[in-house]
This record gives sequence, structure tokens and C-alpha cells, in this order.
Amino acid sequence: MALLVAVIFTCVSYLIPLFAVTGAVSVDQSKWEPGFHATAAEMIAGKWLKYWVEVGAVLSGIGLYEAQLSSSAYQLLGMADLGFVPNFFAIRSKRFNTPWVGILLSTLITIGVSYMTFTDIISSANFLYSLGMLLEFASFIWLRKKLPELKRPYRIPMRLPGLIVMCLVPSAFLVLIMAIATKTVYLVSGLMTVGAIGFYFLMNFCKTEKWFKFSSGEVIEY
Repeated sequence: MALLVAVIFTCVSYLIPLFAVTGAVSVDQSKWEPGFHATAAEMIAGKWLKYWVEVGAVLSGIGLYEAQLSSSAYQLLGMADLGFVPNFFAIRSKRFNTPWVGILLSTLITIGVSYMTFTDIISSANFLYSLGMLLEFASFIWLRKKLPELKRPYRIPMRLPGLIVMCLVPSAFLVLIMAIATKTVYLVSGLMTVGAIGFYFLMNFCKTEKWFKFSSGEVIEY
């Protein structure tokens, strides 16, 4: 129920401003660029609304960045706990108990992609997200076929053919997003994908040669 309510509120928060702008402003769609909502707010109610929209956009951007930064940092910490990366990635701040190494690495990656345009950053993120989701769908189908009796917290009450059809629908949209990407997006996403695969084999090599200390990892059973 909580997830359903969150999805509804998220959709409404996007739809209300969009409907307000499209209904009150008659502007060529080619002029709808990033930041146009602030311009539309000025056209509707004056500069005071434009300033409020800009302030809200800045605060929203800060909040989203902090949430994503925290998520990425703790994902790296979890990978260290499971033994995928060296233990020093799990080092926490003695004062705040936060994974400062993960935060630093995430910040450096953010600075590294800051030269790209906003559209290319979003498109690259969507491209990589699509690759990840396709991999998850494939893993889901493979596990259901090979290990149907594996203990899991929840089991989708459908047979394998139905599950394949269910995964094909979102997969088609994901492939479409990847197909319409620009050359910059292909280049960035390709380099990051190849780099991630290479990093995986590098970590396995480091673990074999015992260059770094790795956690033994724990398997969570449900």
C-alpha cells in the first residue's frame, strides 16, 4: 500500500505542473527545453512564481542528489561486505558512521560526468538502467527455470511462459530507449559497461593474488 501511494503521489506531482503549463501557455513545443517550467510560471503569474519554481527546482535537485549519493555509497559498502570489492570501500566515518570512501568515489564520478549536457546525462543513466533491468529480467527467468524450488521471500504466482510474456513488455520499452540514444550516450554507456566488466575480472584477479583484503561474504537465506 505504501508503495502504491508513493507511485500515485509521484505521478500526480509530475502531471499537475505539466497540465497547468500545457493548458495555460501556448508555446511551440520546440521551445520546451530544460528549465522551461520556470519561464512558463513567469508567463502565467509573474516573476514571483518563476523564482519560487526555480528555488523549488534547486532544492529538489539537492535532495535527489543527496538521496542518490547516499544510495550509491551504501551500495559500494554492501559490495565490500559481500566480498566483491576490497574491504577499504566499507570504511566508515568514526564521527558520523557513514561510508566516506563510497561518498568520495560517487562524488568524483559525478564531477567526471558534469561536462556532459543534462540530456546526455539523463539518457546515459536511462541506458545503463535499461541494461541493468534487462539483466535482472534474464536472471529472474533463468532462476525460475533452473531453480524453481529456491527459497525466496515472495514468488510470483505465474508459470514460466506467463513470466516470459510479462518481462517482454517492459523489455520492449527498455530496448526502445536504448535504440534512440545519441552517439555520446552510446560512447559513455559502452565505456562504463566495458569498464565495469573489466573491473569485475580485475577484482577477481586481485582476490586470487591476495593484493587486497576482501570480506568472505555472507549468503542471506529466507
